[in-house]
Amino acid sequence: MLSVPVYIAPALQHSWGKSRAECRPDSNLLDNRAIRRQMSVTRNEITRLERRLASYVPTQTYIVINTVDNRFSLYRNRQLVREGYCSSGSYTLLKTEEGDKEWIFKTPRGRLSIQGKITQPVWRKPDWAFIEEGLPVPGPTDPSRYEYGVLGKYAMSLGDGYLIHGTLYQRQLGMPVTHGCIRLGDEDLEAVFHALSVGSRVYIY
Repeated sequence: MLSVPVYIAPALQHSWGKSRAECRPDSNLLDNRAIRRQMSVTRNEITRLERRLASYVPTQTYIVINTVDNRFSLYRNRQLVREGYCSSGSYTLLKTEEGDKEWIFKTPRGRLSIQGKITQPVWRKPDWAFIEEGLPVPGPTDPSRYEYGVLGKYAMSLGDGYLIHGTLYQRQLGMPVTHGCIRLGDEDLEAVFHALSVGSRVYIY
């Protein structure tokens, strides 16, 4: 949060116990060059900070993910064009029976970008998916690793195995129930997929 000092108080006469109509600016103080100079500096500082803030907001299409409320907002030319519910990481902890491995299912936060776009994605199940179900972990190329139809029609890679994708569990949208990926409803997923390009910014907080 940026703050700017505003120099105003000396320009008002002491008004304790007076009505609002009786309070008048002190013209002698307003004519003071030092105060006028300070007000000019303040206005210039505000202008500079506004320009600096604007420089951080991309002009191209981008998406903001709110993992607290589990909502997304899609922007184009700095204008909101679509928003809705999503699902993010559950923050649950999974450990192996031996206790030698553990996973925390959380969504990464910060400034990310779309690194790839996929149509009709296939989920390659990681080790934790089998451990979570109490099943033995198969080899890396075992057919049981691949599951079709669970990610929706589209997926967008955020890197490190994290995706924005669809879901079979539409009623859970708006809740933190994923293993770290971002889930969207069918219509929202299609709109976001076609709006974003490889390299588009993704802001997650």
